[in-house]
Amino acid sequence: MGFIQDPLHTPDYAVLGDEVAVFDTSKGTIRVRLDGEGAPVHVANFCELASSGFYDDLKFHRYVPGFVIQGGCPNTRDMTSEQVARGEAGPHGRPGTGGPGYRIRQEFTTNPHNSHDDAALAMARSADPDSAGSQFYFCLGPQHGLDSGYTVFGQTVEGTEVISALRAGDTINSIRIEHVGA
Repeated sequence: MGFIQDPLHTPDYAVLGDEVAVFDTSKGTIRVRLDGEGAPVHVANFCELASSGFYDDLKFHRYVPGFVIQGGCPNTRDMTSEQVARGEAGPHGRPGTGGPGYRIRQEFTTNPHNSHDDAALAMARSADPDSAGSQFYFCLGPQHGLDSGYTVFGQTVEGTEVISALRAGDTINSIRIEHVGA
C-alpha cells in the first residue's frame, strides 16, 4: 500500500458515537457497531468514505483463512470478481495497493478498546503506523497479535456468518451508516 507520500488527513465527519455500519455484500448483510469513543479518527474517516459512496462496488481483495478478509481498495472497482480473486493487476493497479489519496493517524496506542476479537473491524496500513486510508479488514477469529500495531474501530453485531463466507472477489455493494438512536 503506497500511502506514505500522501498527506495526513483529519476527517470532517462529526462522530456522534452511535454509528453502525451496514455492509451490503454479495454474500449478505453485516452490521458493525463503530467505536467512535476509542477510535474517533478512524470512525470519522470510515463514515465519510462510506457516506460518499467510496466503497460502493469495491471487491474484497485479500482472504487469509483463519486470519482476515480485507477490502476497501479502490483499484478493485473496475475489475471483475475473478480478476481480483486471481490477484491480477487492474486498470488502476494491483488490488491492495490503492487508497483515498490521503492517510490518517494511528489510534491503536490510544484506543482502550483496541482488541482484535473475532469479527472485529480494523484498518489495514503499510509499514508506517500513520498510513491507514480506506482499506479495512474483518478478523476471522481472534487476532490479538495485531492489537499493538493496527487500529480496531468496530465490532460486528450481526452477520458473522457472512464474514465467514466472504472470499477474495466478493463485492461490497454498499456501506451505509445508521445511528442506533435514530
